[in-house]
Amino acid sequence: MSDIYIVGIGIHRFGRTDGMTGMDMGVAAVRSALADAGVDWPQIQFAYGGSDASGNADTMVSRLGTTGLQFINVSNGCATGGSALFAASASIKAGEYDLGLAVGFDKHPRGAFDPKPADWGLPDWYGEAGYMLTTQFFAMKLQRYMHQFGISTQTLGRVAEKSFHNGALADHAWRREPVDIDTILNSQMVSDPLTKYMFCSPAEGAVVLVLASEKKARELGGPMVRLKTAVMRTRPPGSFEVFSPSLSIQQGGSATRVASQAAFEQAGLGPKDIDVAQLQDTEVGAEIMHMSENGFCADGEQEAWIAEGRTRLNGVLPVNTDGGCIACGEPIGASGLRQVYENVIQLRGAGGSRQVQGDPKTAYSHVYGAPGVSAVTILTR
Repeated sequence: MSDIYIVGIGIHRFGRTDGMTGMDMGVAAVRSALADAGVDWPQIQFAYGGSDASGNADTMVSRLGTTGLQFINVSNGCATGGSALFAASASIKAGEYDLGLAVGFDKHPRGAFDPKPADWGLPDWYGEAGYMLTTQFFAMKLQRYMHQFGISTQTLGRVAEKSFHNGALADHAWRREPVDIDTILNSQMVSDPLTKYMFCSPAEGAVVLVLASEKKARELGGPMVRLKTAVMRTRPPGSFEVFSPSLSIQQGGSATRVASQAAFEQAGLGPKDIDVAQLQDTEVGAEIMHMSENGFCADGEQEAWIAEGRTRLNGVLPVNTDGGCIACGEPIGASGLRQVYENVIQLRGAGGSRQVQGDPKTAYSHVYGAPGVSAVTILTR
């Protein structure tokens, strides 16, 4: 089986871009990634791509060229990008192809996501009680976690402050102005304990990664960033995930814990080997909880970690170096691939003013989505 390398990356900035469709953004990101890899569209042998609100990704061949390549649409909620990357990497690992794409793009309307219970196998009462509104679900889950493990509201504010600081340094981010912690903590309450600056927003944007076998990557001669592993998992018994209609008495693991453990095992690495990490942060509590679920600290240790600045750009484990979803927003199809894009930038040493110091050699990304799916990737240089 071949090793897999990311040989090209392309992005269309996140946020709002009037006059462009989601498909327009996806096509622009493909062309940018091809140029970065030094290849032409007819050389691409396959693609996996996804979009939640902007049409089927495979229809972009009418814009890029009808070359007859295999192009498969992927849909896995917020984990769509991570799932597309997993599928693409498996195609090369199996020796079926040498060069392909993982594509994600979206253009969501303003306002909160509006999922319907029936689409997720849930009874009507779940929506009537307000739980389909994810801001309420996340707030309830976070309140419970804060009570159990001693996480303070101040810590929530510090996470958001870090996100806006990092986003101000990233060209592709949506929110590019720092926001101080007092403003964050005293802003409008959305769902207690989360204020408006503690949530991400549905957004627009696109990301494309060009993947290659080791032989093809060496032929192309660019930076060698290895996709050490890509894992996607669903929820185990007893987990408490988005759109869970009940909380099991017998508490189990989580989709993220299962995916993270599998990724570390496959890569032959552990949490202490990681130099930079991008973690799903639909809201600030998610980043905090995912620090533990991905194995980087124990439950409750986040309070000290964040107070001491360990997850800042100059910390022992920089987290969400481009501001994450909080600063970039969340176009569902593109969000997980943005994390990997940012990790490639960091491993290339091309992060500019947000570049992690100390010559990072390993990078970790984690994306999570409804109804409890998680995807993890580990890159090495």
